[in-house]
Amino acid sequence: MRIAIDTGGTFTDCVFLRGSQLEILKVFSTPDNPARAIAQAVAAAQTRADNRQEPVELLHGTTVGTNALLERRGARIALVTTEGFEDVLVIGRQARERLYDFFLTRPPELVPAKRRLGVRERIGPQGEVLTPLGAQALARVRKQVRRARPEAVAISLLFAYANPAHEKRLAHALRRLGLPVCVSHEILPEFREYERTATVVVNAYLVPLVGRYLREVERVVHPRKPAGRSRARHSHGRVQVMQSSGGTISARVAAAQPVRTILSGPAGGVVGARYIAQLTGCEQVISFDMGGTSTDVALLDRVGPAHQPAATNEGMVGGVPIAVPMIDIHSVGAGGGSIAWFDRGGALRVGPESAGADPGPACYDRGGEAPTVTDADVVLGRIDIESFAGGAVAIHPERAARAIGRVLGALDLAGPLAAFAVSEVVDENMANAARVHAIEWGKEIAGRALIAFGGAAPLHAARLAEKLGIDRVIVPTGAGVGSAIGF
Repeated sequence: MRIAIDTGGTFTDCVFLRGSQLEILKVFSTPDNPARAIAQAVAAAQTRADNRQEPVELLHGTTVGTNALLERRGARIALVTTEGFEDVLVIGRQARERLYDFFLTRPPELVPAKRRLGVRERIGPQGEVLTPLGAQALARVRKQVRRARPEAVAISLLFAYANPAHEKRLAHALRRLGLPVCVSHEILPEFREYERTATVVVNAYLVPLVGRYLREVERVVHPRKPAGRSRARHSHGRVQVMQSSGGTISARVAAAQPVRTILSGPAGGVVGARYIAQLTGCEQVISFDMGGTSTDVALLDRVGPAHQPAATNEGMVGGVPIAVPMIDIHSVGAGGGSIAWFDRGGALRVGPESAGADPGPACYDRGGEAPTVTDADVVLGRIDIESFAGGAVAIHPERAARAIGRVLGALDLAGPLAAFAVSEVVDENMANAARVHAIEWGKEIAGRALIAFGGAAPLHAARLAEKLGIDRVIVPTGAGVGSAIGF
């Protein structure tokens, strides 16, 4: 039984086939343990399909690694690098996010100075050994790593892509300490020390967390075999994880190289949009994926017989460069759960903070009181409260109106006008994201078709198209679970 599941900030989306019929269901995400919502979705899908005997093939997209990197709650790690290059991560490149801001605050370092360890060795640019990695240096770095008590280790030696011999020796020695060890020649065997080191550090930073998470997910489809039953009667399923590049890898590979899943969920949405573009025969499209927490936009152009999304080998997540193949997706903190607030100048802002799944928008009556985009959509009458999420989620319009009225009364507007103000601000935020993405690639937006999917995108697509000069909007069947369909 093939089931696709996309874990979002508010809902966990599930798509599966019952015979030849595509079935859709949604459950609330469980941020404290995302695997719990996945287990609920799989059980509900099996019950609805009346199929609990077949092994499950789970196609999954996750933002666990992305969120951990953004929120700086990954593992305690150590970095082992060539002596003299311990500060490559801090030095970085000349480029600055805001060139003229003297008070720019850098994001917290993934590896503090005391856990950046230099080892005496040196490989030349042609792969020649200039300074051998001796037994004494090896023993010294092992002692330093043991003293640092990391949860994982990243190794990035100078010119290791040309000759990985020293990295292999180091990895063999450090793995005997019982630690996960990530080496640059396996993760990114390319030149550019800063990007290579940063990428392997991010991988090590995420390995313990993503590994635990994927083991939990695998337990959902690999139930323990009941005593006395044959293995044949209870054959195991498997878990496939979406990569940032748009392909899938096994859960085992994803657990070892979680850096490849940073844009896992949004990449599935772009793959789904590409399929819709092919079905409709559109030459040029822009995908618009608006979920509970963020909005992701991507450009797709027909190249030969197929549509190709803009792709890159370089990305920036949480202020850290990541050099792995990925679909170039521009994200902005604007979703159905984005909270409306006023800045110190009295201007109305929406996002990037989100109400998430718990407590969620006020209209869900799960303890949330802050006004969100979803509450504004309820007040504006855009949401059919009788059939929201297939009728599985009750909507309370009086709570949405109270939230919008209580906080946005400062605008001195009636409820519907205040709700429209919230909608306008978030629409402009999303339009700006699309404009920036197009400018970066030197492409036009006008004349493209807008493919809208995600829980909130169809509600805002027409206004967004108007702002961008687009005259064709496509809302596919199952738009609310577009990324899961892409998987």
